[in-house]
Amino acid sequence: MGFNCGIVGLPNVGKSTLFNALTEAAQAEAANYPFCTIEPNVGRITVPDERLDALAKVAKSAKVLPTQLEFVDIAGLVRGASRGEGLGNQFLANIREVDAILHLLRCFEGETTHVEGSVDPIRDAETIDTELMLADLDSVERQLEAVRKKAKSGEKDARIRMEVLEPVAEALREGRPARSVALTPEQKPLLRQLHLMTSKPILYVSNVEEEAVTTGNALSRRVEERARAEGAGHVVISAAIEAEVAALGDPEEKQAFLADLGLQESGLARVIREGHRLLDLLTFFTVGPKEARAWTVRRGAKAPEAAGVIHSDMERGFIRAETIHWRDFVECGGEAGAKEAGKMRVEGREYAVQDGDVFHFRFNV
Repeated sequence: MGFNCGIVGLPNVGKSTLFNALTEAAQAEAANYPFCTIEPNVGRITVPDERLDALAKVAKSAKVLPTQLEFVDIAGLVRGASRGEGLGNQFLANIREVDAILHLLRCFEGETTHVEGSVDPIRDAETIDTELMLADLDSVERQLEAVRKKAKSGEKDARIRMEVLEPVAEALREGRPARSVALTPEQKPLLRQLHLMTSKPILYVSNVEEEAVTTGNALSRRVEERARAEGAGHVVISAAIEAEVAALGDPEEKQAFLADLGLQESGLARVIREGHRLLDLLTFFTVGPKEARAWTVRRGAKAPEAAGVIHSDMERGFIRAETIHWRDFVECGGEAGAKEAGKMRVEGREYAVQDGDVFHFRFNV
């Protein structure tokens, strides 16, 4: 099961530099001119998780396999992208295909050319938002026109879809993103089916100069206020520093470099964790002598669905899930100790997966 985050922003805000650092490889050309990224670059990134390391140590696992997130470096949008300006249509299509948006905003001065002529992250955020909302509104209005005709003829499904499309269209006309519309739990899957860019969860990433990486600056604080008002996430990084850290091969050397800057961890670790949280994902584990492995499901998934992430046969033939919380597994010295201490539970089909569950699935095909 793949989940991905698209890195978006205006040209020359540091998207490709961030992507290169995330993937620890120069897969995207970072250059001082617009549209240096034409095809979206894709990289799969390991999600740091100390719980997995602890489980593997207890079980003496031969291999440790973390879960991953996919990051997509999408080329810079410009004003008028919704009308095809720049390389608008192509890039808007790329954004529709991702699960969540990392909106990178330039919060540093410098010689690098800014497409708008000056540095203003709030203006830049509004430019991107406007283009995405205009493109979404065009899509919604076209779908609404077709659905209304079907609803008039008495088609039940069309009426249900219209009840979602109409408030979404109204919000977009008022300059509000689709994600701001209050919908019932039954309506939310219909919204996802529309593949609207402004319905996707968003994380604002402020790209600051090296001196401001620990405290942020006046520009990043404005972005933080905007994120808080929207209920969105926010992370401060220096893409230039992250690129330097990524270029260091030795983990101890990386940690020493970060410590010299007053940082306990890289900004990328925070971006990856926030990306994982943004997608409302849960991590569960399977642990044994051969391997300790992390797996990912959406919050609310039931035990058979989690089994199906490992193999479709396990979901189809699901019998039960033997479950231990990861902390109990570690504190009891493994599965046998947890079982003796009464920390193992037997769960059935209706069990909702909890973050940190260690599973042993029983199934029959």
